[in-house]
Amino acid sequence: MSRIKVSIQKAEPVWRDRKRNFLGLPWSFTEYSLTEDRLFIKKGILNKSYDEVRLYRVRDNSLTRSLWQRLTRTGTVHLTTSDMSLGNFDLRNIADSESVNELLSNLVDEARRKNRVFAREDMNVTGHECDETGEPEETEGAEELPEDGTE
Repeated sequence: MSRIKVSIQKAEPVWRDRKRNFLGLPWSFTEYSLTEDRLFIKKGILNKSYDEVRLYRVRDNSLTRSLWQRLTRTGTVHLTTSDMSLGNFDLRNIADSESVNELLSNLVDEARRKNRVFAREDMNVTGHECDETGEPEETEGAEELPEDGTE
């Protein structure tokens, strides 16, 4: 019987941190790490769980910082994803949260470009449709607003 040896190359994290407690100290059993294409979350001490989300699945990220988090120099990054197992989740109480949020945003944009994932947003105004050139054309029953925007 022959054995197959599989070599897995791990990417070096560009950022790594632990969830911090209410004093801003990294005394918890939740660890976050970020590579150029994935975000890893490890939780637990006796029962461990490992989650990962590919960055091209992140649709939106935002940062919130309460008064206490500002005093302890931490923050919470909220991620809206299309990942089936994690869904929407938070990176809670992380240090230097503004820089992490910006880094995450840049890496998500790069991963989406690399994987050719594009978000479609509905930009049509009610009562207007676009022709084949992308120019809006008025449909029946739609009122035209004056140029100053008043009704």
